Amino acid sequence: MSIVAERRIREKEAMRANILTTAWQIVKDEGWQSLSIRKIADAIQYSVPVIYDYFENKEAILLEFGKQGFELVIKKLTAAKASTNDPSEQLKAMADAYWAFAFKNKEYYQLMWGMSAPSCEMDKCMPERSVFRDLVMAPIIEIIETTNHDDAEGSACLKYHTFWSILHGLISIKMVAPPDDTEQLNKLVLDDAITGFIKNLKG
Repeated sequence: MSIVAERRIREKEAMRANILTTAWQIVKDEGWQSLSIRKIADAIQYSVPVIYDYFENKEAILLEFGKQGFELVIKKLTAAKASTNDPSEQLKAMADAYWAFAFKNKEYYQLMWGMSAPSCEMDKCMPERSVFRDLVMAPIIEIIETTNHDDAEGSACLKYHTFWSILHGLISIKMVAPPDDTEQLNKLVLDDAITGFIKNLKG
């Protein structure tokens, strides 16, 4: 590859990174609903068509951020799961890691679960969602199998959605709660809900 070609590749990579950095700053300042191609173009002082050279539309930029968010949470949950070999403790550790991630990375969290594409279609363009699901389902399957369940995997799929619904529901409530809402109480509610979920898994 020629020096000129290499320079052009670096320039394109730098421009793409600049677009994403600028878009993310807009998201953090104004919320992801306020993001637009026009705002990005104005911020980096380029014409709108330049942005479209790198991203098909705003949704493509949001998809990129969604992937980044899932990569981050997968890394956190993988580390939490690796902290113990007990599947029950793994679920507790992952619930804690997921909770911490959500409030430390609110913009990512809202983007990850705020996209409107159907789940099956979203999984095709964002395989990280499947990795996340499999990571959480593994200890659930392990616990269910100890109960001699005939369809451990099928049951685990249902229980995965229950587990995620508990976490996402509590996090959503907390995110819209008044600023003086008690953090300690919220964590106690989470711990109680996950403990009850695990108890139910074990029958």
